[in-house]
Amino acid sequence: MKSPIALIGSLLILTFAFSCKQERSPERPNIVFIMSDDHAYQAISAYSDHLIETPNIDRIAKMGMLFTNATVTNSICAPSRATILTGKHSHINGKVDNHFPFDTTNVTFPQLFQDAGYQTAMFGKLHFGNNPKGFDQFKILPGQGKYYNPEFITKDEGRVQVEGYVTDIITDMTLDWLQNERKAEDPFLLFYLHKAPHREWLPAGRHVAEFTQRTFPEPATLFDDYSGRGRAAKEAEMNLLHDMHWAGDSKITPEVMDELGLEPTSGWDKAAFEGEVGRMNAEQRAVWDESYNKVIEDFKKAYPTMTEEDKMKWRYQRYMQDYLGTIKAVDENVGRVIDYLEANGLMENTIIVYTSDQGFYLGEHGWFDKRFVYDESFKTPLLVAWPGKVAAGSKSDEMVQNLDFAQTFLAAAGIEAPSDMQGESLLPLLTGEGEWTRDAVYYHYYEYPSVHMVKRHYAIVTKEYKLTHYYFDTDEWELIDRINDPMELKNVYDDPDYAEIREELHQKLDGLREKYGDNSQISQRYLQEYLDYLQKNNSYAGGKNTDLLDKIFKDRKLSSEQE
Repeated sequence: MKSPIALIGSLLILTFAFSCKQERSPERPNIVFIMSDDHAYQAISAYSDHLIETPNIDRIAKMGMLFTNATVTNSICAPSRATILTGKHSHINGKVDNHFPFDTTNVTFPQLFQDAGYQTAMFGKLHFGNNPKGFDQFKILPGQGKYYNPEFITKDEGRVQVEGYVTDIITDMTLDWLQNERKAEDPFLLFYLHKAPHREWLPAGRHVAEFTQRTFPEPATLFDDYSGRGRAAKEAEMNLLHDMHWAGDSKITPEVMDELGLEPTSGWDKAAFEGEVGRMNAEQRAVWDESYNKVIEDFKKAYPTMTEEDKMKWRYQRYMQDYLGTIKAVDENVGRVIDYLEANGLMENTIIVYTSDQGFYLGEHGWFDKRFVYDESFKTPLLVAWPGKVAAGSKSDEMVQNLDFAQTFLAAAGIEAPSDMQGESLLPLLTGEGEWTRDAVYYHYYEYPSVHMVKRHYAIVTKEYKLTHYYFDTDEWELIDRINDPMELKNVYDDPDYAEIREELHQKLDGLREKYGDNSQISQRYLQEYLDYLQKNNSYAGGKNTDLLDKIFKDRKLSSEQE
């Protein structure tokens, strides 16, 4: 039998250990960061149910806060992800476009979580780099990844191929880690990252029969003629009829394209179809063909008498059927993860975030893709739940950005943020504790000349207005009244009624550029590096941009000779 003193000592040790465990848990929340690729806020029923119902993603909004003015700093995939990881604008972290590599000397916030004792894991689509920093476990898609039977780069198993549908597989990996690798004694940071609904939009086999038969309402601006704006909107190559692929996007087989005399919109058109649909196994392809063969046969019969308007309407429906079909699987699988968290007692002290790397055009202005500072691509879905901390069913219309995510998570976990991060913690908005003072955000897009030909531009955006400067091969200013012109159809920059507002926004824009360390010298440096690469590697040959680039390079040569 132990002595009374030994028993007291043992009890004190147990009490101390128990109290330490009890003290740490509430202060260090788990974080589940869910991000899809190119998921438009218009395609989440918590924002609008006119296209699709997303009951599982909506659960996050019902449990927490829906942000209606969440935005990105640069509407393109890899730069957006770099901003999220570093808490810095593109011109600071160096990942200004999908071309230049990510500077791995950047400190990412998962590294800080790992150093602070969090267990960290990433599953799904990163889009740049094969060895994400700061993660104890990862299984990521190489590059864009594939919808069917995808390959993964893994930390422990090398490169592997997994049979099945990518959205389901990413979720299986995530749930397996939660069940079998997660350490119950440690808080965790989990990145659960979907490929969908990124182009080329291949729905899961279980959804193709339903969605290929559905009809969706057309956007009011489907036939926008851009008459109220300048060159940038007019010259972009994102039109559903003229720039979307017949095979890769609309799923008309290459053989039927040839039969009907349909010209590929790029060299990527037929190859995209073969690279995606062509990798299905026999069972998957049989399910696919059962629905899509009917789509193709109906199109073949109708095509000879179709007007340009008919074709545009057809392209829109085909686009929505596939795009929204991929989101159906995302919503189902988000539900699987939330169900697991609820069933295993992990909701009480877990922050759940659903977002996208940017918004996307769903036929608005006749477009698909992103890149512009117009709302459909500039705004992004953001839903945040934190039971007991964030009021259920709450909303915020404040101007927040993906720039803010890193500092928000660090603040919630009690980890000090590096002084060079440029965002602001969202905790005052989420919890109601503290003050939010930001009334404007800064945006800068760089990838031009390139696919889709959206010109380089930077902008300041408030709740009421949007002032944008397009530069390089143009010099145009655009002012949009967001309240009175929500579809963004009219540039009022030269309207005398807006003269005072225009000057005020110019001053605020100058202030934001100074605050974030951006200027024309930095923009020119990135531009020259990009043009140098294109010219040296002749990487533009044969594309739609050839004539433009030949002129640019000729002008550069003449300018150099004159100097």
